[in-house]
Amino acid sequence: MSQPVQGFSDLDLVAPLVKAVTELGYETPLPIQAACIPPLLEGKDVLGLAQTGTGKTAAFALPLLSRIDLAKRSPQVLVLTPTRELAIQVAEAFQSYGRHLPRFHVLPIYGGQRYSFQFSQLNRGPHVIVGTPGRIQDHLDRGTLNLSEVSCVVLDEADEMLRMGFVDEVEAIISKTPEDRQMALFSATMPPQIKRISKRHLKNPAEIRIEAKTSTADNIEQVYLVVPNAAKFEALARILETESYDGILIFSRTRVSTTELAGKLAARGFDVAPLNGEMNQATRERTIKRLKSGSIDIMVATDVAARGLDVERISLVINYDIPGDTDAYIHRIGRTGRVGRYGKAILFASPRERRLLQSIERATRQPLKRMEMPSHDTVTRKRVEKFREKLTALMADEPLEFFQDLSFELMEEMNIDILQLAAGVLCLAQKERPLRAENSRALSSPRWDEPRQPGRERGPGRGRPLKNMALYRIQVGSSDGVEVRNILGAVANETGMPSRFIGQIRIHPDYSTIELPDDLPREIIEHLKNTYVAQKPMKISRTRSRNEDQYNADRKSNRDRKPKKAKIKKAKAKKLKVKKAGGKKKPPKAGK
Repeated sequence: MSQPVQGFSDLDLVAPLVKAVTELGYETPLPIQAACIPPLLEGKDVLGLAQTGTGKTAAFALPLLSRIDLAKRSPQVLVLTPTRELAIQVAEAFQSYGRHLPRFHVLPIYGGQRYSFQFSQLNRGPHVIVGTPGRIQDHLDRGTLNLSEVSCVVLDEADEMLRMGFVDEVEAIISKTPEDRQMALFSATMPPQIKRISKRHLKNPAEIRIEAKTSTADNIEQVYLVVPNAAKFEALARILETESYDGILIFSRTRVSTTELAGKLAARGFDVAPLNGEMNQATRERTIKRLKSGSIDIMVATDVAARGLDVERISLVINYDIPGDTDAYIHRIGRTGRVGRYGKAILFASPRERRLLQSIERATRQPLKRMEMPSHDTVTRKRVEKFREKLTALMADEPLEFFQDLSFELMEEMNIDILQLAAGVLCLAQKERPLRAENSRALSSPRWDEPRQPGRERGPGRGRPLKNMALYRIQVGSSDGVEVRNILGAVANETGMPSRFIGQIRIHPDYSTIELPDDLPREIIEHLKNTYVAQKPMKISRTRSRNEDQYNADRKSNRDRKPKKAKIKKAKAKKLKVKKAGGKKKPPKAGK
């Protein structure tokens, strides 16, 4: 009997990939990963039946990356996806997993992207190509793509590709690959066309079925909040201040982030502790006991650390990082609503994670309600209510004679009335934790939330407002292997900013520049500084605004026009002088 898989190091993956997934916070393989990786590593074909959101991208990407020959500069893996959004997502996953593979190159190919860009990238010799059937077939027809060295073809969400009418393109593309190539087909359903393709192209495939759980407790209210990554912490802080709860469990993706997030919350005055896989059993039990007893109200945990957790007082679960699969989501929210009690689950999703959000809704067969961000006025009102409750309890329980006498003395000495004294004391009492909430600029960018207008969002900078833009410098350049799409994807994903607010991106050997709104909130700039592109932090900084450029251009233009204006002014003065003299010019002097 084979031993159960405990970690990715048990799956015979190459060391750079194990290092990458560890850094990404993956602790143990998901069921589909544990089932698919071994046969794919052995070169076998795989037929996987699994929903979106079950973790299947890593299930095929990791073993295929382990078998890539980095010395070859030709496509060795071809992944076909039904949509360009999924193509980008899968390509980004390959790039993340292959971050420690020297000179590894993955290329997404899809409609709407410039051909000139795709031609230049194909000439570089990508190891992995991820694309939509239509654009891949187009390149084959043009002769700009050669699949003769492809060792594996992956059909991702095959049923969706066939539903969209790509069956002929898929068949034609497969026919251009070598006969002895490996093949993996993943589909949520098994319609007749999928069966025919699998029988025709897969050789004795390992069949893997992952059944997603499809039910959650009716007594758990499920809501979601769309928030860019740069504003997630401020959003979390507002929710914790405005929601009514007994105990809270916050799920974070990695062990490191549990400690960091717990520390930031503790600095805000919350009673919180982390729970992760690095803790020994004694520390784990002590932390859980503190949550049960009420000595702490909030616990930040990873999926693995929270397994088997049963604390009745947990009334709120917050998915700070969206789970990688639907099973994990169901397990997470199952930590609340215990013993028939009411529970609430809040899911944070960035604008680019809507697809996974839809997968969760399909798997649970329950729509999630969109939650509105608590305003700073709401936070202020909640803080005042809590302060009032504490003040009322204190006045009922504490002897106040000494302070009453002191109040009269202060009023006489300072020559103020009781209202002024009370206001001053209140202001002094709330200095450590202000009652009035500040309006975070990271959460108050209404321009970014404007509904998209038809024809406005066609790529970086097209159709965007041209005013109030600034130039920002990024400390990553072409020598680091960065491309425009890397920077565009990182900024859009981390900030939630629509592409119409992202201007020109220019790549230089040692640095890059990007045009972004002049009033970019400080919180977002700080977040982007530590965002990695091409395995290096962006270290973004503002250089100058477009308004400054325009001002300088106007000054230069004025200087250029100044001699001309002076000539006109002199001519007018001369004409006026002649007119005053009776319209006759003085005769020229002798010798002239």
